[in-house]
Amino acid sequence: MKPLLKGYTAEIDTLQGGDWNNLLNAFEDANIYQTWAYNEIRSGAERASTFILKYNGKIVATAIVRLFPVPLLKAGIAYVYWGPMWRPKGIDADPAIFAQAIRALRNEYTCRRGLILRIFPLLFDDEDNQCLPLLSNEGYLLNKKDRAGRTLIIDLTGDLAILRKGLEQKWRNCLNRAQRNELDIIEGCDDEMYEDFIAVYRQMLDRKQFMEPNDINEFRAVQKLLPDAMKMRIMLCRQDGKTAAGAIFSAIGNSGIYLFGAINEIGMKTNASYLFQWRFIEWLKENHFVFYNLNGINPEANPGTYRFKAGLCGKNGKDVYYSGKFDTCKTSAHRIALRFFESFMAKYKRYKSIATNKHSND
Repeated sequence: MKPLLKGYTAEIDTLQGGDWNNLLNAFEDANIYQTWAYNEIRSGAERASTFILKYNGKIVATAIVRLFPVPLLKAGIAYVYWGPMWRPKGIDADPAIFAQAIRALRNEYTCRRGLILRIFPLLFDDEDNQCLPLLSNEGYLLNKKDRAGRTLIIDLTGDLAILRKGLEQKWRNCLNRAQRNELDIIEGCDDEMYEDFIAVYRQMLDRKQFMEPNDINEFRAVQKLLPDAMKMRIMLCRQDGKTAAGAIFSAIGNSGIYLFGAINEIGMKTNASYLFQWRFIEWLKENHFVFYNLNGINPEANPGTYRFKAGLCGKNGKDVYYSGKFDTCKTSAHRIALRFFESFMAKYKRYKSIATNKHSND
């Protein structure tokens, strides 16, 4: 356990629920995965632990930590997803805050509670030179078995005319055609719109012969608990009253995130996806957001989606990898046990997926 630098103090489990969500508004790197609603639905409120770091009495970093007991390890896992948040609004990002936040997290959850701590910070590879040494110095190791994801980040600081000019030419041509196709965009946040989106989403899954993932239903439950200012934005694209496509986005902190998209045959013929993506960029600009995270690309496994997102990003953004997930343990025995447990769970999930698919096809 390392002492925090002078002026820094940590608080554990002093806020929850609505008070926690109010705190997120103070951070540029706030995101839906650090809302109380997401963690309550994802793992249960009883497993959510809140962490606050203060410097001279002012809150400078926060995180929700999800706690998972693992009997086989005679311990447990503490998990931070897209956190800690360490970029308070109104001041320049200070890596010293990040360093003290990850130290305080390790002190509490690994050194004091004896848990394996895993964090997935909202960091990208262009920040590695600055942040990876800090993680190493504080006892965190990169989880090399869990491959870092890749995404595209659009910089929204230019005006709309510049952003439109920065679109890839073919993408811009498709947007122009979509705007001539007499499509209507319906925007909102209520559960009825979520239900309309899921109907199109299921049509798409049936066409592609994919199983419906649970996360779409989890996010619908999250939506009901989020405060109005943090609710996901739903956009439905219609032609002659018939829904052609839809998308769900989140916008918290200084960034928008693309979460789900769905399109049917009408939407494909009318380029509806181009229209609602551009409309969301307009909305982000209107509401003073700075970045748009397209939330994942894989050129090898999903080249079509990659080309679409790359065309949208165009000259306005960057192609980046997440820095990855990092683990810290109290003993090497814990680390070995964690690897064994992960291997067991991966095999169990594969078996369960095969069994579920077989049952659905019987």
